[in-house]
Amino acid sequence: MPEEIIIRPIGVVKSDYLDAGTIQEPQQKAVIEVFPKYADALRQIEKNSHLWVLTWFHLARRDRLVVSPYRMNPNSPDYGVFALRTPVRPNPVALILVELHKIEGMSLYVAGLDAVNGTPVIDIKPYYENDIVFSPRTPNIQPSKREMLQDIFFRQAVTHHQEECPSLLMAVRMAVIASERFGNLNSPDLQVTVEGSPCLADTIQGLSRARLANPPRFAYLPADLPGRTVWRRGNETLSITASRRIDMSGFLSLADADFFDTSIQKQ
Repeated sequence: MPEEIIIRPIGVVKSDYLDAGTIQEPQQKAVIEVFPKYADALRQIEKNSHLWVLTWFHLARRDRLVVSPYRMNPNSPDYGVFALRTPVRPNPVALILVELHKIEGMSLYVAGLDAVNGTPVIDIKPYYENDIVFSPRTPNIQPSKREMLQDIFFRQAVTHHQEECPSLLMAVRMAVIASERFGNLNSPDLQVTVEGSPCLADTIQGLSRARLANPPRFAYLPADLPGRTVWRRGNETLSITASRRIDMSGFLSLADADFFDTSIQKQ
C-alpha cells in the first residue's frame, strides 16, 4: 500500500464566502470552475439535476480525531471524525450534494455548495436514484436552539416536497413540536398519522421518513381541514391540530399556540 496518494484538483470553487465561519446559507449559490484540460469530462453533464462534488477543505484542521458538534448543541457528546460530517479529519475530503442550475463554458453554477472561495475540487460525480436511503439510521444530534431545528426541517422539507406552500410550513412547525417531545422523528417505534391535504402528508412523511410498511409507521387520512398530526410512541400520544393555515410571516414570528391545539395523552 502506498504511503502517499497524489490527488490533482480538477477545478476550483468560486464563492462569495472567504472564511468557513461566515457561511450562513446552506443553499448558497457558487460556481465550480473546471480546468480546461478536463473539458471532455463535462460532456452531457447537463442531463443531471444534482451532483456529488468532492472538495479538499484546505483550510480545515487535520490534527484531531475526536470532535463535538458544539455548533449544533454545546452539550453534545464527542464523536470520532469518521462518525460526523465535520471538516476536521485526517484527509479533509468533503462530499457535498449540489443542485446544478446552469453551465456556461467550463463553469458549473450550483446551489448548496458550502465551500469557501478557492476550495480545490477533486472530483464530480452524478447523483443517482440508487443513492437514496429513505429511512437511514443516523445519530440524533438535537439542536440546542429551536430556530436551528426549524431551519433544518424547513430545508429538508423543501428538498423533499419541492415547493414552499402553506401545508409545508405547517408540517415543519408540527415536526418541530413532535421532535421536541420525542426526539428523532426517524425512530422506528414512532408512529404518525396525518389528516389534511396531500401536501401536508407528503411533507410529514418526508421529515419523519415514516413508511407504510417494514415497519408500518405512517397513515394518511385525506380531509378538508387545515391539518392534524398524531404521533405515538409506546403509551404516549401527541396530537397537534391546526386551527388555521400558516403563511411565511406567521411561520417565522408567531408562537405555536397561535396555530395549534396540542394535547398529550398517556395510557
